[in-house]
Amino acid sequence: MDFFVPSASSPTQAESVFSSIANHVSAPSQAQRVFKLEWEHEGSTCTCEIGKTLPAVFRTDEVVLAIFDCGNVFKICTPNRGAINFDPIHAVKSTVNNVEFFN
Repeated sequence: MDFFVPSASSPTQAESVFSSIANHVSAPSQAQRVFKLEWEHEGSTCTCEIGKTLPAVFRTDEVVLAIFDCGNVFKICTPNRGAINFDPIHAVKSTVNNVEFFN
């Protein structure tokens, strides 16, 4: 899968949005960009993927815009959680079962 950010109209805009969100959540430079993440959250297996809605456990239909590898946690960003308002969703690496990267 080639890198994209939902709703970005060009690769240049996708890069700009990604960089802006990374700055907002204090994410380090990303050697690889995460496309899909699976982890355990409150006893449930959760999967999130760029361009898809968050798992039902988060009680919102927001679309995942970016996922950042931030050391011992992944920061999952939606328009309301991380991109514009509030904190991103955190997935602690010790609970992560699978990570898929963009090409």
